Amino acid sequence: MLSPEDYDKELTVGEVARRAGLAVSTLHFYEAQGLIRSWRNAGNQRRFSRDVLRRVAVIKVAQRLGISLAAIADALSALPEDRSPSTADWKRMSERWRGELDERIAKLTRLRDNLDGCIGCGCLSIRDCPLRNPWDELGEGGAGPRLLDPA
Repeated sequence: MLSPEDYDKELTVGEVARRAGLAVSTLHFYEAQGLIRSWRNAGNQRRFSRDVLRRVAVIKVAQRLGISLAAIADALSALPEDRSPSTADWKRMSERWRGELDERIAKLTRLRDNLDGCIGCGCLSIRDCPLRNPWDELGEGGAGPRLLDPA
């Protein structure tokens, strides 16, 4: 159990890496991307506050959801730097990402549902393409699948 003195203790990069289950290089990368922050002590050693552990947990969960580091950085930048993200903060962040996830799910569902037939590129089936893309109308929009990404 942590004592009150230990709770306010600064963490080394190695301690954060061990507690978060990450490589030190990953923490350096997160810091370079502006996702977490540290400072240097009098001996020029990197130190983190304990709230970085919660921020790293948020980053790891968001990454597992497929959220980009840019979107994670944007969400974390709206939080105060002097405290851990709260349950309310997580709720706001997850609501922001819900629409992005719903779009991705819909796109993957369309891909799965059209996987057996022509996917819109015009190259898989001469028999189906006239039905899906008569006179190569979709070709005017450029190369690649068009039916899966309706504008």
